[in-house]
Amino acid sequence: MAPSATPVSEAPAGNEYPVVQAPETVPAFTIHVPVDARGLALGILATVALVFALDWMQKLCVPLLLGIFIAYTLNPLVAGLERIRIPRVLASSLVMLAVVSALVLGTCALGGQMQTIVAQLPEAASKLSAEFVSMRDDPRGSLQKMQTAMGEMEKATSQMAGIQPGLKPRTTHVVIDTPGFKLGDYMWAGSMGILGLVGQVAMVLFLAFFLLAGGNTFKRKLVRLAGPSLSRKKITVAILNDINDSIQKYMFMLLVTNMLLGMLTWIAFHLIGLENAGAWAVAAGLLHVIPYLGPLFTAAATGMAAFMQFDSLPMALMVSGASLAIATLVGTFVMTWMTGKIAKMNAAAVFVSLLFWAWLWGVWGMLLGIPVIVILKVVSQHVEQMQSVAELLGE
Repeated sequence: MAPSATPVSEAPAGNEYPVVQAPETVPAFTIHVPVDARGLALGILATVALVFALDWMQKLCVPLLLGIFIAYTLNPLVAGLERIRIPRVLASSLVMLAVVSALVLGTCALGGQMQTIVAQLPEAASKLSAEFVSMRDDPRGSLQKMQTAMGEMEKATSQMAGIQPGLKPRTTHVVIDTPGFKLGDYMWAGSMGILGLVGQVAMVLFLAFFLLAGGNTFKRKLVRLAGPSLSRKKITVAILNDINDSIQKYMFMLLVTNMLLGMLTWIAFHLIGLENAGAWAVAAGLLHVIPYLGPLFTAAATGMAAFMQFDSLPMALMVSGASLAIATLVGTFVMTWMTGKIAKMNAAAVFVSLLFWAWLWGVWGMLLGIPVIVILKVVSQHVEQMQSVAELLGE
């Protein structure tokens, strides 16, 4: 009987090393992700076309959105008057008349202070420019020291390049003949701009009035257009109710935060001793509606007015710093907290969206960007194909 074979794992006799079997090769695991190239290309082209259409239709979209948002904001007042047996058309007329009267009375009450501020701004700019020139020409100032250091560096660089310090390279001067300033053309352009602004304001007010007077007419029409399916009608009603609730809460939050900012600004300017503190507080509250740019403009204008009044650069910096500090406090903490409670949106996505709307429509885009994002988030939450947008904008 033949002896049994020695296992491979055991060491043979002598100095030979043991032989180990190689492990079996595991095949690679590949995930195939289906990509609809045609659908992706069509989506990109549709998005680009939509962006160009929004840019082209800015003069129509901005008054339309303003009128819709104003109607959403004033709708609770009209509904309250309607509950006490006042017809909706009459209630809408009374609310719009009260809003226009409040704006006119507020403008007339603060008109004198505003005219004083506007009249002082050119002189303040001139004095501020003269202050900067004196700081630059002061031999003991920091600006003069920096200028001297830059001149020494330029001289050393010229010597290293082999150019004599006193010798300047030959330059060619090109004279451009510009047309002279014509006061008539400037006044005509300014008057046309004012007439255009008045026309847009009137169009926004009339649109808000008709939307308020119509009541639930457009809501019923949208529900009918949703289709005969009961589920689609329920989804449409839920979307409209959520949009109504979100816009009203956002507008109420905007009103509360701007009133708080105006009150704090008036207290701070009154304690500092700035003239026309009430007018500056109202201007700060109105300009705070425009994110980022409004507070910066307020800080610059109040700083110039403070420099004109106190003739002191530290006082001007104090007033500008107080304005920026109050705007940062209210905008960063109070407004951000209330916006998160109302819409529950991601702050980074909201900021990127604001950048997009500012690039598309400028100041109007920054003003209308957040309400548009709120509406987009509400719609995407109820539409299955837009769940990715809702996830992106959500917390």
